Order: sequence, then C-alpha cells, then structure tokens
Amino acid sequence: MEGSLKELSQYRLECSQEALEDAKLMFQNGRYKNTLNRAYYSIFHGIRAVNALDGYDSSKG
Repeated sequence: MEGSLKELSQYRLECSQEALEDAKLMFQNGRYKNTLNRAYYSIFHGIRAVNALDGYDSSKG
C-alpha cells in the first residue's frame, strides 16, 4: 500500500478523533445541536479514513 494512502488515512482518523473529543465537550456543556454536528463529522472522517485505505476517495463519504 502506498505510504501516501496510509498518511491520508491517518490524517482523517486524527480529524475523526478530534471531532469526537469536540462532541464530548459540547455534550458536557449542554450544546446538543453542536454535539450532533461534531459526532456526525467524527463518523464522516472515520469512514473516509477507512475508505482511503481501500484507495477510494469521495468528499461525500
């Protein structure tokens, strides 16, 4: 597997983890709409990370 695909996947996984941490903070502060938004993007970036490993890329997940 190309190193660049692994790097891309790692970057997207980091974005996913950051969005999840943001979601946790929003939830703890009662910001539920923002929690849903950050949780959605955590999942979105996580799926894109896995797809990158298969050589598939789409801006729509």
